[in-house]
Amino acid sequence: MGSGYLILAGAIMLFSWMVSSKLKSKFELYSRIQLRNGMSGAEIAEKMLADNGITDVRVISTPGQLTDHYNPTDKTVNLSEAVYNHRNAAAAAVAAHECGHAVQHAIGYEWLTMRSKLVPIVNIASSYMQWILLAGILMIRVFPGLLLIGIIIFAVTTLFSIVTLPVEYDASNRALAWLENKHMLTQEEQAGAKDALKWAARTYLVAAIGSIATLLYYISIYSGSRRN
Repeated sequence: MGSGYLILAGAIMLFSWMVSSKLKSKFELYSRIQLRNGMSGAEIAEKMLADNGITDVRVISTPGQLTDHYNPTDKTVNLSEAVYNHRNAAAAAVAAHECGHAVQHAIGYEWLTMRSKLVPIVNIASSYMQWILLAGILMIRVFPGLLLIGIIIFAVTTLFSIVTLPVEYDASNRALAWLENKHMLTQEEQAGAKDALKWAARTYLVAAIGSIATLLYYISIYSGSRRN
């Protein structure tokens, strides 16, 4: 694939690792700030759902670290064990953020709806995309159309990364607004929750930038082959 791709891939991986490491350190830091109200992540989540009039979503515990997510299919807020059971600023931030997605689902937030429609397409595309792109590059001189097919498939996954950004940022904004308006946290706890969610959002931003950069790289290869 050439030195250009290796440099691009290396830069993206390094940047992603830096942001991910920073996120983990932030969560470790804010996990040490115990909530004055004494509520666990699960209790925070249940209260936020109730305050938004959502009664058909369950809050459950899921194994792993940073595995928290909202599942719109079975309407569950899945909190990692550390978030579900613990009573600190990081747990409150994550729990409220995932409930932000539940609120989005309940009100029909357009960006979440769009992302949900892309999920099955992206799941299928991800299974074959890398192989098609690799074959397309190897056969660029005899069958340039194969690389174009790979680019189109990759563009769908890039679109998914882009659409994910407003979904994640909006969920964080909803979470922070609720935490503040309901006076759930002290000023120190609120600042910690805000900083933690800021770094969590940056992981999605890095993923989107990396996907766009990689897409442009493949497009440049295809364009160059057409000129030659």
